[in-house]
Formats: sequence, C-alpha cells, structure tokens
Amino acid sequence: MEQTSFYVRLKTGLSRTGSQLASGLGDLFLGTKSIDQDLLDALEEHLVMADVGMAATGRIVSDITDRVSRRELSDGDAVMAATKDALNAIISPCEIPLDTASARPYVILVVGVNGAGKTTTIGKLAHRFKGEGKRVMLAAGDTFRAAAVEQLQAWGERNEVPVVAQHTGADSASVLFDAVQSAKAKAVDVLIADTAGRLQNKAHLMDELEKVVRVMRKVDPALPHETLLVLDAGTGQNAVSQAEQFDASVGVTGLVLTKLDGTARGGVIFAIAEKLKRPIRFIGVGEKAEDLQPFVARDFVAALFDRN
Repeated sequence: MEQTSFYVRLKTGLSRTGSQLASGLGDLFLGTKSIDQDLLDALEEHLVMADVGMAATGRIVSDITDRVSRRELSDGDAVMAATKDALNAIISPCEIPLDTASARPYVILVVGVNGAGKTTTIGKLAHRFKGEGKRVMLAAGDTFRAAAVEQLQAWGERNEVPVVAQHTGADSASVLFDAVQSAKAKAVDVLIADTAGRLQNKAHLMDELEKVVRVMRKVDPALPHETLLVLDAGTGQNAVSQAEQFDASVGVTGLVLTKLDGTARGGVIFAIAEKLKRPIRFIGVGEKAEDLQPFVARDFVAALFDRN
C-alpha cells in the first residue's frame, strides 16, 4: 500500500520535470511518420535542455541513431519507447538499496552543501530506520552553521532518538569521534552524522570533511560505512559539479536527490547517474518523512512519463 501511495506522490512530485522532459518528447514525436536527422537533432537538444546532461544525452542519441540505422525504429512512437528504455538503462545500475546490516553501529556520514536538505534528510532517515525497529543515534557535526545543531536536536526529539551534540563552533571531528564511541557503547544500530555544508571557501569545506573522516577512522578504519551525498535537484547541472567535488574529497558511496517536487530540473538525475555512477539510495518528493523513499529506477521513469 505504501509503495502504491508513494508512486502517486512520486508522479505528482515529478509533474514539473515530466512536463519539461516527457511531455516535450511527446510533442516532438507526435504524428512523426519517419525518423530523420532533424528529428534526432531535436531529440538531442530537448534532452540537453531538460538537464539530462551532455554525456547521458550523447549516450541516448547514439543508441537511438544506431537502432534507426538498423531499421529497428521506424516511427515516433518507437523512438519514444526507445528513449524511455535508454533513460532506464542509465539509472537502473544506480538502484542499489542502502543495507545497514553489515556493521553495528552502521555509520552514515551525510555530506552536501547548505540548502540541499541535508539535516532534513537525516531526520527523515532516522524516522525510516526507527520504523524498521533499529536503534538510531544522530550526531550534530555541522557545528559551523547557526541553528544547525538545534535543528538536528529538534529532529531527534521528534523521532525520539538521542543526539550527540556540542556548542556551535565546536570541533566537528571531535563531535563525531564522541558520537561513534557513544554509539558503540550503547549498542546503537545506525549512527547518522551531519556535517558542515559551507565554510569560508570550497577548499576549506573539503579539508574539514577530510579531517572528519580521518578522525573517525582512528576509532575504526572501516568508518564511515556510507558517505551519503545530499543533492538538491533544483540546482540542475550544478548538482553534478557538487557530486564530483565531494566524491573527489571524501569518496561518495551513495546519493540522495531531494526537492524533486519543486523543480522542472529533475532530469539531472540522469546526468548524475551517467557521470558519477554511484548508488542513488533515496529520492525526496515532499516535506513529509514518508516523501523520502528508496530509489526505484523503473518507477521513476514510469512516473516521469505517466501524465494521466
């Protein structure tokens, strides 16, 4: 029942992206009886404009061009179906659910720029894991942003999970070191750690995150078990750049794409998948805790094109 209701929320949440991407493709192929170079050029332009990205667009158009040359596709409907298949092929390998059973405590380091929805995502994940019967703890590692600690503590109270925190301006690595020790002592199943999203400059931020990881590994060389990058879909191609920068600094192992309901730029998920080739763990399409759900590639593409 939850999956069915989430598909409805997903379809509604993707309505702007669907109008930009899928409906535009429908208009492009409407009544098309033959496939020529002009149509393929128009398809390429449309995908780029829909934030699918140059690499993913190139892969899709190349695949369709090959199939046209082999006479596998003969009309607009066939090209439309082939485009959906190609989109699925790009994001399906990224559909790898997060498995927290491999360690105890399973430590998730959540990274991302301010405004991407990082702290809110942590609160929603805490709600999800607690609902699965897990013992959850949060760590307020974003000690630089005013009210970040208080925001995470509010999520902790709402979900009735403990939060390890110090004062604003405290050493972030120290907070996370204490949190890992506490989680081990209290037999916590999942520890979710917040981190800074902005410092004086990009290099300073990445240096700070690298320090946090080094300090955590003094407790356990396997930490963190997951470095989860939260991206705001509304930032379009800038989200791809963020993903590359965070991956280069701390080694991203999973992605969360948030705020898909507030943008027409959700096509960026294909650009991210093609460029980064990392698991997309969750997607968010609303404010409620239930609006953050595990990523299912086929449902995502289906919801994009389901405009009924």
